Order: sequence, then C-alpha cells, then structure tokens
Amino acid sequence: MSRRLTVVLALALGAASCSTYRGPAPVEDRARAGKAGAPKPAAQAAAQAAKPAAAAGDGFYTVKQGDTLYSIALDHAADYRDVAQWNALDDPTKLRVGQVLRVKPPEGKPGVVVSAARGAGRVESRPVDAAPALPADAGTKTEPKAVRLPYSKENAAIAAPEAAAAAEGVDFIWPIKGKVLAGFAEPRSKGIDIDGKIGDPVLAAAAGRVTYIGTGIPGLGKLVVIKHDNGFITVYAHNKEILVKEQQIVTRGQKIAELGNTDSDRPKLHFQIRKGSAAVDPMRYLPAS
Repeated sequence: MSRRLTVVLALALGAASCSTYRGPAPVEDRARAGKAGAPKPAAQAAAQAAKPAAAAGDGFYTVKQGDTLYSIALDHAADYRDVAQWNALDDPTKLRVGQVLRVKPPEGKPGVVVSAARGAGRVESRPVDAAPALPADAGTKTEPKAVRLPYSKENAAIAAPEAAAAAEGVDFIWPIKGKVLAGFAEPRSKGIDIDGKIGDPVLAAAAGRVTYIGTGIPGLGKLVVIKHDNGFITVYAHNKEILVKEQQIVTRGQKIAELGNTDSDRPKLHFQIRKGSAAVDPMRYLPAS
C-alpha cells in the first residue's frame, strides 16, 4: 500500500510541474500553417490580391533606390499631389524600396487637363479624353510671318522642328538664349543643357500651369515643371531663384526663374520637353536660333 501511494504522489507532482512551466512558447511555422489552408489576415490578403496588377505594370510602379515622389510623378506625367492622394501617402517624403505605387488615376477618376490660353483668356479644364482645345486667336502672335526659303539641308532641318511642333499643336520658344552645351541623349540625358550667366532670365517655353517647384529630384537643383496642352511637359533645372508658384498659370515667354548652378558644376539651364511620360528631343520642337 505504501509503495502504491508513493507512485501516485510522484505522478501528481510531475503533472503539477508541467502545468507551471514558464519557458518560451513554441515557434509557429506560419509558412506551413499557410500551406495547410489557415485563414490569412484581411490586410495580408488584400495586399496579395493587389500584386498581380502591380506586377503587370499597368498604372503601377515599384519604388527603386534613389526615387522620390516627385521624380516618379514626372516620369509618369502625373502631378505628385495626385500620386500622393491615389496612394494615401500621409508623408510623401517617406517611400520604401519595393513599395508599389499607383501612378495613373483609378478607374472612374479620370485626370484633368488644364489648358492656359495664350495671351488673355480664361483657363479651360476638360477630361483627358476630350477633344483638344482650339488654338488661341492667331492675331495675338507677334512673330513675323513665315518666309519660304530655298531648299538646302540646313533649311530642311529648320523646317522639320517647325513641322513637328505644328503637327502636335505646340508652339515652343527657347527658354533662354545661349549655346547648347550638351544634347539630348536618352537615357543618360533627358534634355539639353544651355549655357548662360548667373541671374539670366529663364522664360516659359509655352503657356501652361506650374505643377512643381522645388529640389525634390536629385541632380536637378532648383526646379520648375510646367504642364502644357496636348500632354506636353517642360522642365527647367539648376535655377538660382524660382519666381513662380505651384498651380500658377504662366504665359509663353513669361519669366519664371533666374539661371543658376544649383546641383551643377557650372551655370546652365537643363531643359526638357516631355510628351506624356516620354522625354523627347527639345531640338525637334524649338525654333531655329
């Protein structure tokens, strides 16, 4: 009887010691649990559901090292404020490498094109799919009428940019008069570099709306971005001073900045023309100097 009582007491003490053990909890194999069909959190399921669309690249972009919200918006012909709104970004300066951003309007929320009339006139707002606005009254132009030139390779080259600009409904002028230091060479250079002196006036190459000013794109210094009719965007970089504000409507030839050397090894203007998200050679659209 004494031996049986000893065994019972030993078993009872063993059970008690197991029930009061406070060591580390077992490690859960979540990957295996997921394969076994365990339910996923709603946020995780939603994120995974969004991945196929992002991978397709249709209206989405994956953040890379060195990107900023402003550079991403510029490369996708979008307003950085819209990109921030589409992605519910509380702090646009904090992006993560690998983060997937929407860079086109969600379905049912078309973008809006703001057109500035040349000279006096009202600002017109219309959906992107609407028919292009009619050009402003040609009587407001001050340039001399075109003169027919005898045929030569030089004259043919001059005519080519003018024809390209006329065909796409744009009328650009040189933002500054100076020697072209470096030409268009995508992807290394998305525009041209024009020589000048500190403080020289920088002019709007065409009428439009200022969509960005600041230093948010590495390598371009103090920057102005203007959106024009027919999906065109112009970029003016390395300025000393910026004389316009975001959302301001500017006219063709209006002084928007002073030439400088911010984020550059010499005074110059880096000038880009973009058609939608693609950088194009400004020399195709600028008149013969």
